[in-house]
Amino acid sequence: MALNDRKIQILKAIINDYIATAEPVGSRTLAKKYDLGVSSATIRNEMSDLEDMGLIIQPHTSAGRIPSELGYRLYVDRLMNTSELTPKEQEFLHSVVSGNITKIEYLMEETAKAISMLTNYTTIISEPILKRTALKQIRLMPLDESAIMLIIVTEGNFVKNHIIRVNIAPSDEDLFSVSVKINNILKGHTLEDINEHTIMALQKELKEYSGLLKPVLKAVQKTIRSAENVHLHMSGAKNILTFPEFSDISKATEIFRAFEEKNNLVSLLEDAKSNDIRILIGNEINIKEMKDCSVITTTYNMGENTKGSIGIIGPTRMNYNQVVSVLNEMVKNIENVLKTVPDGKNT
Repeated sequence: MALNDRKIQILKAIINDYIATAEPVGSRTLAKKYDLGVSSATIRNEMSDLEDMGLIIQPHTSAGRIPSELGYRLYVDRLMNTSELTPKEQEFLHSVVSGNITKIEYLMEETAKAISMLTNYTTIISEPILKRTALKQIRLMPLDESAIMLIIVTEGNFVKNHIIRVNIAPSDEDLFSVSVKINNILKGHTLEDINEHTIMALQKELKEYSGLLKPVLKAVQKTIRSAENVHLHMSGAKNILTFPEFSDISKATEIFRAFEEKNNLVSLLEDAKSNDIRILIGNEINIKEMKDCSVITTTYNMGENTKGSIGIIGPTRMNYNQVVSVLNEMVKNIENVLKTVPDGKNT
């Protein structure tokens, strides 16, 4: 079934209306509020097709439609319009950053507050860190029949142990061989060095034990992050309670529990790409307590090897366009200010 211009127009109208109202959208609402140029009956037929395509869903039998995760994904990838912030909003963000350049910690704290205030979502920011911590050595050892101990050492002798669950643990001899192969490729690598080329090399060397590669890489990334001692600032956590999607106390409790785990917040930021916006929707977030949320992240840079990350968390019906505009403007302001602060330290 083709996604023609009319279907796209109706899908955008449904998403925009649902973002604004949090109410399922019916054909009559679309016909009255949006100049679609077709009757309610035609809109209903098109909505039925969009539902068959998995782009919208009907939460209740008698209700209208709401976007699905797939619908939101199509929207942010292909249909979302970009816009400029108002001069007043731009001035507000600029004043927050330019007025707090004397201390990086305070700058990050105030920036998080400003973004949260402007978007009404939850904001997390990591302070700029030097991305040079490298892997020194790893060692895999059988722990029992269904578990492997992974020992990771970074430069500076920061040591972290991880448990990897498996169906049947390989022998100590086999795991030693796997450890040697991984060390030959990853030793001396920083997070920035573990790229697609590196992963392909590991996949080629570890064909027989390919199932170990993903948990090992995840543990390596997590350990290096810990070694680099990421400092986070969070603002607007309680904003999540203002959205009807989280009026259920059990849902809200789950999200706050996820917020309390620093590893969760670090993991949300660690995949942010330089000079790019990354959007995770619903189940794309690998934190089960946040399956009803979306997360938008980006990075700010301070020199070639030093960067920090910003993440904004809200419901899946968050105002993506506004958040992207705020992030782009804030990154521009932060990078301009940080150029005046040597090495990210207090002046």
